[in-house]
Amino acid sequence: MTEEAFSTIYNKSLDLISRREHSEKEVRDKLIKKFNEPDLIKLVTEKLIQNNLINDERYAEMYVTIRKRKGFGPKRIAYELSSKGINDSISSITINEEGGWTEAAENVFNKKFKNGIAIEFKDKAKQKSFLQNRGFSFQQIDSVFS
Repeated sequence: MTEEAFSTIYNKSLDLISRREHSEKEVRDKLIKKFNEPDLIKLVTEKLIQNNLINDERYAEMYVTIRKRKGFGPKRIAYELSSKGINDSISSITINEEGGWTEAAENVFNKKFKNGIAIEFKDKAKQKSFLQNRGFSFQQIDSVFS
């Protein structure tokens, strides 16, 4: 292990995280694409965590807030967080703390369907399917239609 190689990888990681929050997995994956030094990358990510420069809890909070604002539900956000390497317990706690998912489902529904709830069964099914694809639970969807 050379000090120079460590510094190069560390500086690249700082460059990545200076633009936006990243999960540990995202940083590791991006560094692995650029450098063929898995041991050094592990040391770099450990140092970043130690210095609180990458923090999966903080990342999850930011991610949930942004995705909710864009009209996505808790199921979809949990899946996305999982694919970004966030522990299921962290994502479920963060999503539960965020709250307001029924209201979020209503907001995204009203934005998409200006004319309100459809009368025809087929059209109503399409509306429900839209909310389901956005990641809202059946309970949250039913609250929009009741």
